[in-house]
Amino acid sequence: MSIRHPVLTSAPQRKLLFPLVLSVHPHLHHNKGTNERKMSANVPINASNITAPTPQNTPLNHAPISQGLSRPTVPDISEEPDAEVAEEISTLGAAGVQSAMLGMVQGKLAGLVGRSSGYVESLPVPVRRNVEGLKGIQIKQTELQNQYKRECLELERKYLELQKPLYARRHEIIIGTSSATTEEIEAGDAAAKAEDSDYESVPAATDDDEAVKGIPDFWLTALRNHPGLAELITERDAEALAYLKDITLSYLPKTGEEGELAGKPGFTITFHWNENPFFTDATLTKTYIYQEEVGYSGDFVYDRAVGSKIAWKEDKDLTREWEIKKQRNKNTNRTRLVRKSHPTASFFNFFSPPVMPSDEDIESGDVDPDDLDEIEDRLEVDYQVGEDLKEKIIPRAVDYFTGKALEYELVDSDDEFDEDDDEDEDEEGDEFDEDSDSDDDAPARRIPPSKRRGGGPAGGSGSANVNPEECKQQ
Repeated sequence: MSIRHPVLTSAPQRKLLFPLVLSVHPHLHHNKGTNERKMSANVPINASNITAPTPQNTPLNHAPISQGLSRPTVPDISEEPDAEVAEEISTLGAAGVQSAMLGMVQGKLAGLVGRSSGYVESLPVPVRRNVEGLKGIQIKQTELQNQYKRECLELERKYLELQKPLYARRHEIIIGTSSATTEEIEAGDAAAKAEDSDYESVPAATDDDEAVKGIPDFWLTALRNHPGLAELITERDAEALAYLKDITLSYLPKTGEEGELAGKPGFTITFHWNENPFFTDATLTKTYIYQEEVGYSGDFVYDRAVGSKIAWKEDKDLTREWEIKKQRNKNTNRTRLVRKSHPTASFFNFFSPPVMPSDEDIESGDVDPDDLDEIEDRLEVDYQVGEDLKEKIIPRAVDYFTGKALEYELVDSDDEFDEDDDEDEDEEGDEFDEDSDSDDDAPARRIPPSKRRGGGPAGGSGSANVNPEECKQQ
């Protein structure tokens, strides 16, 4: 692996946002009067027009720097910003200006990342040959890492098969085809008391208790108790998710087995549905495919995701909102109502994952940078939701149903943000004192929803559940 040093190149000339501040050397503040007298004795001063020497008003041939010293290589600095820049600075404030300057510096440094400084190329040939040899050794290490991750994937597949009977038993209890046994109840009760000594055991059922089969709204509740998914589920989505009866995990087929994606690393999440008024599908799937080789960090990297196309029933598409607009005929002056739809935020957008543009489209400039940022943000959320369904919600569904898993979600969130919070308090504590109370009350979020998914809750006033009969021509 070659050692890369940043290239030190001269920055392009740009106007600074701040006037130049010339500070006095600290040693000149001591015995100020004495220093003034000594300086006055040797330098003639015109009392009527005293101007401090600056790079702008001092001729080069009179300046001490011309007497055998190297000339400066920095561009001239404008002393005063223009009116537009001055107004921008005043509106930004100190914190805003600091953030803008930091962004400018980071943007400049980002252009230097990965460039060779010429250091390795300048090394003696024997040293460079040893460096090439280390690269060859690292290739073998990477091959072993690939093998290790694939074997881990096979272990996951093996233990998923061992867990399937337990998942099947869980499903029976949830949908009410079977009730929990005394042994299962006692095991759960003992585990709860081991974690919480104040836990009260569930009393035995009596004849007076309402006869309820299964656990109503189990998966809807579990999904809503996940901090990230809760942001994606609208009220309309909740009506449909009430018909969700199971979520299962499977890995892509092995090499030699049937399937279009056989031999590729990845997994599929399957949502199983009862008959419902929203769509005709009995199952909806979301498949995540990893890249063949592990990433630089040694983990699998997502390649792409593929979701089911939902067969929506008429006027029940939860990913779109409908609105009625009036149209007037210019010739006959008659009016009619026209229904138009537009995309809206919905959990069911999860089954239509964003597609990353090709490298050719990006390099050719056909993709707007803002659109590219939005796609990347949506992909990040999409992959994180899929990973959490696989690693958290499916194996620990009862913990999300009861809310116990939230204790661990909040701990993770605190660990991620504690350091930043401390820095913010040190730098901006005085400036934001008034808002600190409301910040403390805000719920923790481990997976931030995409800021571009947003908008108000779907099905706002006048937009949802439009009656088709209202749209007949008048």
